[in-house]
Amino acid sequence: MDNVVLIGMPGSGKSTLGVVLAKVLGYGFIDSDLIIEEEEGRLLHEIIAQEGIDGFAQIENRVNSQIDVHKKVIATGGSAVYGEEAMLHLGQIGKIVYLKWGMEELSGHLGDLKERGVVMKEGQDFADLYAERCPLYEKYADITVECEGDSIEALVKQIVAAL
Repeated sequence: MDNVVLIGMPGSGKSTLGVVLAKVLGYGFIDSDLIIEEEEGRLLHEIIAQEGIDGFAQIENRVNSQIDVHKKVIATGGSAVYGEEAMLHLGQIGKIVYLKWGMEELSGHLGDLKERGVVMKEGQDFADLYAERCPLYEKYADITVECEGDSIEALVKQIVAAL
């Protein structure tokens, strides 16, 4: 197995868990949101404000489609699943692991959604976003991990066992 790609809602622990998982596997860790910010020279919320949601989605899809790494744990942005080209590419270079949480528990993890650079349509709330994205996460996932109530260490063990 070349790479492990983490997908899931904002606040699902992709970055936090990804760092620990990378250490356990002896892999490097990369955060695709940071790659986007680096390539664009702007923060996510600035890109969204300047380019709009559709413009951001195109940038995210392009950048994620070009990730070419080996032996890495890749934490994607929560909206990565909107980019079909990117998700098919990520599925070819690694195993896709969906960190699945219930909506109530997840909403407790999140601060200001706009500040986090969460991609939401005008008038959309977190419940709408959750309902829209969950089927996409399930569509692309090779492995789904039910996260509620488990520690990071327990989740990492679960992922390693499933790989």
